[in-house]
Amino acid sequence: MLEKQLKVWFLHSLKQWHLSKNKRQMPWKGEKDPYKIWLSEVILQQTRVEQGWAYYERFIKKYPTVHDLAQSIDNDVFKLWEGLGYYNRCRNLLSTARMVSKELNGYFPTTKEGLLQLKGIGNYTAAAIGSFAFGLPLAVVDGNVYRIISRVLGIEEPIDQPKGKLLFEQLADELLDKKEPASHNQAMMDFGATLCTPKNPRCETCPFAAKCVAFNKNLQYKLPVKAKKVKTKNRFLYYLILEYKNQRLVRKRGQGDIWKDLYEFFLVEKDEPVDDRSLKNNGFWSTQKIFSPQQIQQLSDQLIHQLTHQKIHSRILHVKIDQKVIIEGYQWMNRSELNKIAFPRLITRYLENL
Repeated sequence: MLEKQLKVWFLHSLKQWHLSKNKRQMPWKGEKDPYKIWLSEVILQQTRVEQGWAYYERFIKKYPTVHDLAQSIDNDVFKLWEGLGYYNRCRNLLSTARMVSKELNGYFPTTKEGLLQLKGIGNYTAAAIGSFAFGLPLAVVDGNVYRIISRVLGIEEPIDQPKGKLLFEQLADELLDKKEPASHNQAMMDFGATLCTPKNPRCETCPFAAKCVAFNKNLQYKLPVKAKKVKTKNRFLYYLILEYKNQRLVRKRGQGDIWKDLYEFFLVEKDEPVDDRSLKNNGFWSTQKIFSPQQIQQLSDQLIHQLTHQKIHSRILHVKIDQKVIIEGYQWMNRSELNKIAFPRLITRYLENL
């Protein structure tokens, strides 16, 4: 239990900052429509606000209501999502939209328990929708909240362990302004994003500085604590763009790996890097002769794509051929068809630079 005096000081300091200093603008800020709040929260999972902003506006323009999204074609939504990554969010988006539209008549549940029944909604998203749309006294606990509480109170319990998560949820609930949960949650998220940042926190203008344990003990860069170190797996993906007249050879990725349901060009994966000479050789790609050296258009530099637990190293060989080849699992598509399907961000970046 936190001392009452400490809670009063914390809430007063945060509220004063929010009312007088918080100038952060976002299109969903102050929104009461649960559909728009939910959409913004799903987009912003694992995504910076600066990047998610444009996606949010495009989604709202094309799918202004949950019914519009529910009735959409899967591939159209994937195409609109293209570049955001973490495509499981997109699949959950469609699943939940259809459940709310068809089974709940377009109405989102008004309780935390009800919200948690929807696919892709966990405690954080349920608290955000519940507090912003319905005024429920639920504390949003995200990276910003972990950082603020751990630094101000000097909490060294690891945030990635069950004990630590429970502790921070309890502290966030104790510090919550139960009368104005939406305003409080917005203030916490904005404060963490603009002042109490992971790097270079603006302690000199922080209203908590006088009593902040991390500031007074010079622990800003040590808090919050994480017990686990993420191990990154390196993967080497080599793509061959086969172009015949107005068509290119592609396939849809299947289950059980990254980028499920997205499209890609002819792929060869290796356990280690491959040199230029090998990549320009037919034998690397197939036992059949697909192209001649004269048909090679371009070999990309190394392309790096960082995922949560994987680092993708890729190169792309672009070849124009004068006779179609048949490769099992792949299909030829013309340019208009290619413009309608979603590729992984690694490939779209390459195509944008062609």
